Amino acid sequence: MAVGVFDSGLGGLTVLDALQRRLPKVPFVYFGDNAHAPYGVRTHDDIFNLTCAAVERLWAEGCDLVILACNTASAAALKRMQETWVPPEKRVLGVFVPLIEALTERQWGDNSPPREVSVKHVALFATPATVASRAFQRELAFRAIGVDVEAQPCGGVVDAIEQGDEILAEALVRSHVEALKRRMPHPEAAVLGCTHYPLMEKVFQEALGPEVKVYSQANLVAESLADYLTRRPEMLGQGNDSKFLTTGDPASVTNKATQFLRRRIAFEAA
Repeated sequence: MAVGVFDSGLGGLTVLDALQRRLPKVPFVYFGDNAHAPYGVRTHDDIFNLTCAAVERLWAEGCDLVILACNTASAAALKRMQETWVPPEKRVLGVFVPLIEALTERQWGDNSPPREVSVKHVALFATPATVASRAFQRELAFRAIGVDVEAQPCGGVVDAIEQGDEILAEALVRSHVEALKRRMPHPEAAVLGCTHYPLMEKVFQEALGPEVKVYSQANLVAESLADYLTRRPEMLGQGNDSKFLTTGDPASVTNKATQFLRRRIAFEAA
């Protein structure tokens, strides 16, 4: 009954932590492609191929359902995977849709035509590859009209977080917020479009100001998955064990992950 969770590095652990709290009886297999992180500066073909390889590894662990807890993979690879690669008996889901549903105040599965929503000016902070894909804007357009999105590629933030350099990460976040506010001085909402960014949520909020509502993904994805599994319990795979896999050095990734979540997490080689 295991569910797979994939990220290019450690950021997906923010989603995994929320999933484990919301679904304590479900075993999760986490796969971090740390050897190839970050994905945010790679080509779409490269991201597609790396993501497919990781998903296949999770399928081998008995995870028929895999969550791409990586916005870059969700933006650059998921649509192509679903249309051309994922077999009918498997499911691969991304992390964008629950976020957009919350932003547009629509229930899961609401396929009514796009309509006007209360939020008109949205700031999107994401990796360069996610911004270049325009996947957020495309998904948003299915659900809402009249929303102005200003996207800011946040180069360097993921690297700083992965390296544990909190001072550099904070400085980069403030710099990226300043750059966005020069183009959109008064955003009403801000979307943290990378699963690493919740660790910097307080810094984003301080830099944006208290009047801006900041949307972060982890809890939204957890609620969405709980709802999905209620309706599709057959998508729980055959695996029974929780584990953490990495393409990087297990000892190094274990140390960083333990600092990341402030609890002991032991990775093994994928």
